[in-house]
Amino acid sequence: MTLRIGNASGFYGDRFDAMREMLTGGELDVLTGDYLAELTMLILGRDRLKDPGAGYARTFLRQLEDCLGLAHERSVKIVTNAGGLNPAGLADAVRKLADRLGIPVRVAHTEGDDLTAAHPGSLAAHAYLGGFGIAECLRAGADIVVTGRVTDAALVTGPAAAHFGWQPGEYDRLAGAVVAGHVLECGTQATGGNYAFFAEAAAAGRDLRRPGFPLAELHEDGSCVITKHPGTGGFADIGTVTAQLLYETGGARYAGPDVTARLDTVRLRQDGPDRVRIEGVRGEAPPPTLKVGRNRLGGFRNEVVFVLTGLDIEAKAALVQEQLGDALALAKSRPSEIRWELARADHPDADTEETASALLRLVVRDRDEETVGRALSGAAVELALASYPGFHVLAPPGKGAPYGVFEDAYVPQGEVPHMAVLHDGRRIPVPPAKDTLVLQDPPEPPLPEPLPAGPTRRAPLGLVAGARSGDKGGNANVGVWVRSDEAWRWLAHTLTVGTFRELIPESQELTVTRHLLPGLRALNFTVEGILGRGVAAQHRFDPQAKALGEWLRSRHLDIPEALL
Repeated sequence: MTLRIGNASGFYGDRFDAMREMLTGGELDVLTGDYLAELTMLILGRDRLKDPGAGYARTFLRQLEDCLGLAHERSVKIVTNAGGLNPAGLADAVRKLADRLGIPVRVAHTEGDDLTAAHPGSLAAHAYLGGFGIAECLRAGADIVVTGRVTDAALVTGPAAAHFGWQPGEYDRLAGAVVAGHVLECGTQATGGNYAFFAEAAAAGRDLRRPGFPLAELHEDGSCVITKHPGTGGFADIGTVTAQLLYETGGARYAGPDVTARLDTVRLRQDGPDRVRIEGVRGEAPPPTLKVGRNRLGGFRNEVVFVLTGLDIEAKAALVQEQLGDALALAKSRPSEIRWELARADHPDADTEETASALLRLVVRDRDEETVGRALSGAAVELALASYPGFHVLAPPGKGAPYGVFEDAYVPQGEVPHMAVLHDGRRIPVPPAKDTLVLQDPPEPPLPEPLPAGPTRRAPLGLVAGARSGDKGGNANVGVWVRSDEAWRWLAHTLTVGTFRELIPESQELTVTRHLLPGLRALNFTVEGILGRGVAAQHRFDPQAKALGEWLRSRHLDIPEALL
C-alpha cells in the first residue's frame, strides 16, 4: 500500500501555479505546501500588527480558489502550514471560500504552537510542533488541514501516520517519513533546483528551466521513493536528493517533536529514471524539549552603496569612509552599529563602465529610526561634490527600515498545548511524546582509508564536490558531498575544520563543527554566528548563506589528478 504525497510550495512566494500542476500532472493522495521560514514568521507578525485578522499566507488562499475543485474531484487531501500565526483564521477563510464556490470540504486545523504571550517583547514566538495533530485531523475525515508552526517534515509524517495507522513510538517508520518530508519541503530543490552540478546536468540534456515539484511514494515500513510527475522538468537522482538531505541539517541526529531521525542510516539508490529510493532509516525517541522560534524587532537599519570606478579603488573607499565617519561623528546622534563592505567586482582595462566598478556598501543600525534615516542620508548626499572622482550611489538612502532578530529557545514538550481542531469543531488534545532522549552527537564514525599518494593539481573544490548551504538562525550550515568512494576517501581526510577555515576566512574566529555522514559520502559543517542575529537582521552580503556552499566550491586546493 503506497501513499503518494506531493509538494506544491517550498516557501512563501514559490511558483503560484504549482498547486494546479501537481493536481493535474499525475496520481496523488496528499498535497502539501510549506510556506513558513524564520523570516516569514517575522513578515506575518508585522502583517498581524496592522491587521489582527491577518497572519497567514494569503497566496495559499488564492491558489486554493483556483484549485479547490480539482482537489475535490481527485480526492486529494491538502495539508499546509500556510496558517502561519493564525491557522484558525485561515481555516475559516477556506470554509468561506468553499461555501462561495459550492464545494463541500471538511477543514480542520491545529493550534497550540503560539507561545508569544509567554515571551514578552517578541513579535511572534512559536513552538515547532509534530505531525500527530495533523494525523488526528485526517483520521477524523478532514479534506484540508491548516497548521501554524510545525516542523517542515510534519506535513508528511502527519498524513503518513494517519494513512498507515502509525502510533507514537514507531520510530523507524516515523524517521523514514521525516526524511521524506525533509526532501520534499523545499520543493524543486529536490528535482534539480539550486543544484551544484546543474551545468553538467544541462549538458546531459536535462531541462532545468522549470523543474517539476517532487513527490514521495511512501510505504508502510517508512521507506519511500522520491520522484516527480511524468513529463515535468528537472530530474531526481541520488545527487539532487543528497543535496536536499544536507540542506539546513547538522549532525547524524535530526531531531523533531515525534522522532529523532538518524541521517547516518539513510541509504539511497537509483530506482529508475527520476526515481530515488530511500530506505534503512532508523529513528530514536525525540528530545524532551521543543524548539521555539522567537522573532522580535531589533531596531532600524539603512544602507547606501557607493560606486567606485576605475583606478585607485582602495584609496577611493578609504576617502569616503573617512568622510562619512567624520560626518556621522558630528551628527546629533551616531548609529550604534556601522558596517562597511567593499566588493571588488571591478576588472582592469574593462570594456564597460559597470565592469570597471566596485561597490562599497555601508549599513547602519540603531534603535532610533531617525538616527539611521536623516543622519545617514544627509551625510551621504552632502558628499556628492566633495568626495572621490566619479562619486555616485546606486540609490539615495531613504528612511530607516525596521529589521528583525531571530532567536531560538527550548521548552519542555508538556508545556505546549498541541491541539487538533476537527472539522466539526471538536478539540482533541495531542499528548507530548511519552519517551524522550536528550539529544547528543553520536560517536564520530571511522574515517575511510586515505587515497594513496599521487600527483595533484591546484583546482576548485567544486570540480569534485557538490555543496548546499543555508541558515538556521544566526548559524550557517554547509553540506558537502561527493559521488564516488575514491572522492570520499580524499574529501574526508582533506576538508577538515582547519581547511574549511582557510577556505572561508569569515569563519576563522567562529566555532565550526564538522559532521561525517559516510553513507551519503558527505560532510556537514555548522558555522556558528556567521549570520549575526539571523536573516532578518541582514548581517552579511548573503544573509541566509544560500551561496556560502558555492563560494566554498570555488576555492582552490590541491586535488588528486585521479579525481579530476
